[in-house]
Amino acid sequence: MNFTKFRLLIASFLFFTIISLAQVKNIGVPDIQNYKRTEYKGATQNWEIDQDKNGNLYFANNSGLIQFDGASWTLHLLPNFTSVRSVKVHPSERIYVGGYKEFGYFQADPKGKLKYTSLSKLLKSTNNQENDFVWKIHITKEEVIFQSFSRIYIFKDNKIKTIQAPKRFQFSFQLNNTIYIQDKALGLLEYKNEKLYPLKGTTALNNMEVWAMFKMPNNKILIATLEKGLFIYSNENIYPWETEANTFIRKNSSLGGVTIKDKFIVLNSVLNGIIISDLNGKIIQHIDRKKGLQNNTVLTSYIDNKNNLWLGLDNGIAFINESSPFTYFGFSYDISTVYASVIHDGYLYVATNQGVFYHTWNTAFKEDAFSLVEGTNTQTWNIQVIDNELICANNRGSIIIKGNKAVKTLDKNGCFGFKKIPNRPNYIIGSNYNGFALFEKTANGLKFRNQIQGFNKSSILFELDVNYLWLKKDEFLYQMELSEDLKRFKSIKVIHNLPQEKGIGSIQKINKNLYFQTNNQFYKYSKEQEAFFKDKKMTAIFKDIPTINSLSEDSKGNLWYVFNESLGELVKLADGNYKNVVAPFSNLTGNLVTNYLSVNTIDPENIFIGLTNGLAHYDSQLINNTVTKPNVFIRTFTYANDTLIYGNQTKINEKQSIPYASNHVKFTFSSPTYESLENVEYSYQLEPFDENWSNWSTISVKEYTNLREGNYNMKVKVRNSYGIQSEVDIIPFTISPPWYRHPFAYITYFILILVGIYFISYRIKMKIRKNKYYETIEQRRLYLEKESKIRQEQYQLEKEIEKLKNDKLQIKILTKDKELVNNSLQVVKKNKILNGIIHKLKEIDTETFDESTKFQFNKLNKSITKEVNTDKSWKDLEKHIKNVHFEFLKRLKEKCPKISPRELDLATYLLMNMSTKEIAEIMNISNGGVELARYRLRKKLELNKKENLIGFLMSI
Repeated sequence: MNFTKFRLLIASFLFFTIISLAQVKNIGVPDIQNYKRTEYKGATQNWEIDQDKNGNLYFANNSGLIQFDGASWTLHLLPNFTSVRSVKVHPSERIYVGGYKEFGYFQADPKGKLKYTSLSKLLKSTNNQENDFVWKIHITKEEVIFQSFSRIYIFKDNKIKTIQAPKRFQFSFQLNNTIYIQDKALGLLEYKNEKLYPLKGTTALNNMEVWAMFKMPNNKILIATLEKGLFIYSNENIYPWETEANTFIRKNSSLGGVTIKDKFIVLNSVLNGIIISDLNGKIIQHIDRKKGLQNNTVLTSYIDNKNNLWLGLDNGIAFINESSPFTYFGFSYDISTVYASVIHDGYLYVATNQGVFYHTWNTAFKEDAFSLVEGTNTQTWNIQVIDNELICANNRGSIIIKGNKAVKTLDKNGCFGFKKIPNRPNYIIGSNYNGFALFEKTANGLKFRNQIQGFNKSSILFELDVNYLWLKKDEFLYQMELSEDLKRFKSIKVIHNLPQEKGIGSIQKINKNLYFQTNNQFYKYSKEQEAFFKDKKMTAIFKDIPTINSLSEDSKGNLWYVFNESLGELVKLADGNYKNVVAPFSNLTGNLVTNYLSVNTIDPENIFIGLTNGLAHYDSQLINNTVTKPNVFIRTFTYANDTLIYGNQTKINEKQSIPYASNHVKFTFSSPTYESLENVEYSYQLEPFDENWSNWSTISVKEYTNLREGNYNMKVKVRNSYGIQSEVDIIPFTISPPWYRHPFAYITYFILILVGIYFISYRIKMKIRKNKYYETIEQRRLYLEKESKIRQEQYQLEKEIEKLKNDKLQIKILTKDKELVNNSLQVVKKNKILNGIIHKLKEIDTETFDESTKFQFNKLNKSITKEVNTDKSWKDLEKHIKNVHFEFLKRLKEKCPKISPRELDLATYLLMNMSTKEIAEIMNISNGGVELARYRLRKKLELNKKENLIGFLMSI
């Protein structure tokens, strides 16, 4: 190696070392976030920027002082409602500001609210009237210096001293602890101990406006002027800084700038955004409206505590994520959706939906965009280097590219990609729209040989091993074996599922081994056993990784995988193990090209990832410098129409006690984490109200209503876009109980309970005495009632006995009636027999009898006749019946006055339950006559057919 190459190597090493330390990349455009005035709710112009120790940003805006905490913007007005042109945060937690005829400071009050204190009021009225805009503020150990065009004001020991400008001040600058001021007549002045000392050799700047001064190596000072460019001040001489940066500033004018870790210089311009140059004036980055800024006029620039760049624009605010390991090539580089990328012969080629684009790789990516390769302006799926030939696969077929032109079309069928055939080094298979094509390497380069017959389905997901071509199409896996002449597939087998799995996820080669994956389970295929078997080692690597959609191995053996539209990397370590890296890629979520994972790893510092809106450049060596633990604040705590602000510099240490009537509380959260704010998420927990932490959410507000009394701890944590969680921020507070649950209330309740117990016990005793008295009376009453009841029961018993006696007597009477009736019936029968005998005797001829016999015969006849005529038993029966049943006959007669005596007798016989035959014999009528008499009786009694005659009579 000769000395020149060695020097170039050392210079290159030092250059990339500086790049790594300062984290300014010369490849691509960093992520840019623009904030419009409608978001920050201020005026268009922003003049200066500063940051406090909590990470809050402050912007000197034409509307006032704007504060940004990562979650919300707050506008603070000056008393005269003028614009703010300068802002500087003091270590004492004061935010000094300068405006038109007004300067002072904001400081948090005991409730955390920023309150303004005017220092311009300390001036005499005449001096204050001559005051104009305060453009610059500088802070030293003992002083705060406010600079306007006419004078400077020195605030020290709560007093203001004034230094008049010799002619007219322009701007002032602070380099370390030295303050310089430009005067239009004397050049640059150095401020020391409340006096100004001219710098020799700087009067040459009198006709120029100096907007910035930068400390350079070897005690040199870089001076940026508005229109004349950049100058170096060294050894009391000023001379132009003839560099690439100066050429840019002369063309676009300078509005100041800022340094990055004393390694790089940010230069603001009037016409064309900003440039970032190294200390040799070489432009590393150029960011303008075309690259993503919303405005090309940059009034101020500021490096925050994480080395990210903030720009105050003539119209808006911009955040540039310089500390990110990612930069991007997007619309400003004239490329769109990227499906693949490759470096070949000093060019970076990218396959996009518009064709193949290229850019020189050995020069910095600055102004020039990517250029289209002629003849490729159509959808391009892949671009690969095979045997040192660059071949692309697009809608027009398989095309060979050299330099900036498509020089040869191998196959006119649209194509997806190419792979070499194992053990057949001179043959390449390409997946095209009609199946697979075979290409052969010849002395004249690649050429198309034949379309492989037997299969006409197309897919980008295919791999080859020694025995088979494997194709993933839809949910199926195809195992295809090529013939010896490579002209056809001699066997095709369709596989629906892997063993004990559902479906096929992906196929890929890892470390030259072919794997089949589904649900993070990896399998290999054994030709000898003609079966799949699980690879436990590879499966174990993906055990704790979310289910992947696709997987790819890069040139360094790292594994890149896609899950839920997010990207992750398994970095291969020296011992063969893998380290999972996910956090840095969270910003790419949703921007990856679905089913077309494109990762091109050139080296750890240069990794290209295809996106839907361009190409991302990733430097993995910067990740350790950028991923830091974020901070989180419970920004505000609102209750009872009062708000405490905790996010400002002053800490509120007093534990808040809230009345129960105001138990509706509201919290807002903030995190001064400005990278990818849309991916910053919060989680909170109110102890003991919430049992668990809330789910992660971008919402930075939480309200609680109707909280019970007690001690509470509001806890919040934040997770940044890299997935790193912060420490927990806690605010303790107490909700006082309502008056009826206050401790004094419980003491009162206790006393009242004791009084109540005494009163109740007294009342109980009185009640017992009273109850005993009433109990005695009640017992007496019960005794009398019982005695009366016994008497009543005795009386009822006597009545019952009397009734039973009467019933018994009645039964006896009825029995006697029955016997009398029976006897009467016997008499009737006897009389009938006797009458029959009498008739028979009358028929006997007594003439034949002798006298003695005749006499005896007549005597017998008279005796029988006398017996019949003298029997009064029937009349006695009728008399007895009428006497016994007198009441019944009376009631029946009253009920039916028209009833005849004969019918009364019939009713009586029926009441006595006499049979029809017995009634007929007594009444001396036939059985039919009895029925007819019954019918007539029913008719007189007006009974219907369903009413029982005997039952009716018994009811009377």
